[in-house]
Amino acid sequence: MSDISLTVNGKRVGGVTEDRTLLVHFLRENLGLTGTHVGCDTSQCGACVVHLDGKAVKSCTMLAVQASGSTIATIEGLADGAELHPVQAAFKEHHGLQCGFCTPGMIMTATDMIARHPEGLDEATVRAELEGNICRCTGYHNIVKAILAASETMSAKGKARQAA
Repeated sequence: MSDISLTVNGKRVGGVTEDRTLLVHFLRENLGLTGTHVGCDTSQCGACVVHLDGKAVKSCTMLAVQASGSTIATIEGLADGAELHPVQAAFKEHHGLQCGFCTPGMIMTATDMIARHPEGLDEATVRAELEGNICRCTGYHNIVKAILAASETMSAKGKARQAA
């Protein structure tokens, strides 16, 4: 058993966990953050993507003790109160989900992708970077449209802030 301490969605949290506990299970079972999904247990599907120190990671690929001292962002931490994050809003507006199981991981992957490409994204880049996320329902067309729309919105907001 190990003591761990993290900052999750802006709040300091801690706990005792078995050394073999995966980060995804610690988030879900110890912290009650069930938006991070367990899909395949083999790191193939991307349903468990969270941000670790600002970078997208599959939380089923690392132990909770490895994340101790880090800052984690989950899908529950994206919205600002009742106001959806631009990526969440774009998924809603462009129907980027059906059953919704993959959606948290897709959104977390997309926010990381957009942050790494502040100049904007094109369809080929989005499709290439979604390779680690599986959706069995949508065919990806609306997911790609949603990410491109969010990228455009967020880069426009960034340009407006720079001009001000």
